Amino acid sequence: MTTKARTKSAREPVAKKTPKNPEAIQVHRPPEPTPEIRFNPVLCIVSAPEQELWSLSLDERLKKQFAKAGLVETVNDEVAGKHNGPVILVRGDAVIDQPLISVLLKRPNFLLLNDDPANPSPVAASIRGKDVARTVDILRGTRAFAGEKLLARAPSQLDMDYWASLRERETPYANIVTAKNRRAIEWRMFLGTYKGPTDVITKHLWPVPAFYATRFLARLGVTPNMVTIAAVVMAASAFWLFFKGQFVPGLLAAWTMTFLDTVDEKLGRTTLTSSKWGDYIDRIIDLVHPPIWCAAWGFGLLATGTQWSDGFFRGVLAIILLGYVFLRLIENTAVKWLGFEIHTWRPIDTMFRQVTAPGNPNLVLLTLFTAIAGPDWGLLAVAVWTVICFGLLATQMAQALRAKQTTGALTSWMAKP
Repeated sequence: MTTKARTKSAREPVAKKTPKNPEAIQVHRPPEPTPEIRFNPVLCIVSAPEQELWSLSLDERLKKQFAKAGLVETVNDEVAGKHNGPVILVRGDAVIDQPLISVLLKRPNFLLLNDDPANPSPVAASIRGKDVARTVDILRGTRAFAGEKLLARAPSQLDMDYWASLRERETPYANIVTAKNRRAIEWRMFLGTYKGPTDVITKHLWPVPAFYATRFLARLGVTPNMVTIAAVVMAASAFWLFFKGQFVPGLLAAWTMTFLDTVDEKLGRTTLTSSKWGDYIDRIIDLVHPPIWCAAWGFGLLATGTQWSDGFFRGVLAIILLGYVFLRLIENTAVKWLGFEIHTWRPIDTMFRQVTAPGNPNLVLLTLFTAIAGPDWGLLAVAVWTVICFGLLATQMAQALRAKQTTGALTSWMAKP
């Protein structure tokens, strides 16, 4: 009996003892991670005489530029001095090109100087909160920056001449605005809004009148989208007038459209009011108006009568429309295979773009030949020029592909030092 009892008790599970005090039970949990301490940068605009450019105060312009780069918090000098993190100090009478905004956000202990090599003046700085007081004195000119532990550089010393987004080679600007240089700075800002290689009309004829038109519209509070709508109306009017054979009024509407197309882009960039909708409409107009206008011109000739046969002019239209499509295909293929626009490969390619762009150069031919010989000769001139441009662009593309096979990856001349 005793043996069996012992065996049975050995098979039974042993009950675990529960502590009398439940709070004494210790539960082992992994330690909670320590939250990462991040000190976001803040913007501090140092008070200065109030100025404005393109009917926008410099204070508001700076806030918009930094907000575009992701910095939206603006504080005063007192709060900036207590900030335990990076502080961007900017003079309130300063104008800074957008690419330099990212430099200020990325480079600590950095002092941005103006464009004047003979008299370099501090414009902005990227520092820590504890250095705000003495850096404010530096920006105001009451303290020298020579002995400070700040990397002082002017825009020309930053190796930022190539802008990939604008496909332009140009040194960004940073300056102090005064009543004397305000006009010159606005002109400099206006020229800096041009994007990529463009045609001879846009580059050499439109800048001066477009500058004054842009200033006038900015003062009136006209938005770029309003100008875009007007350009769309002019584009449609030119199409309808060409289709009806009213070529001279159609040319006036067409030239007005191309001028407005320049103004709305410049107005948006100088006043920092560009919109995705406006940019989208601009791209559509630039893409479709050259072939559509030529097609309307051809149908207008067929309707009003011409010395050429119907079959001949249909062939002329086919050359223009197919040539335009093939030109676009070559340009898009170049971007895919080369990594940049074929017009930016060499300086000569950029120069050729002034006369091979399909918009305004074709409009010049239509206008000149209409005035000299007649509208039918104008369309024939556009067809011949389209063939020449196709041959030129195809040659450039073949040379680029051959150079890529020989030397490897190509680089745009604008991106080279």
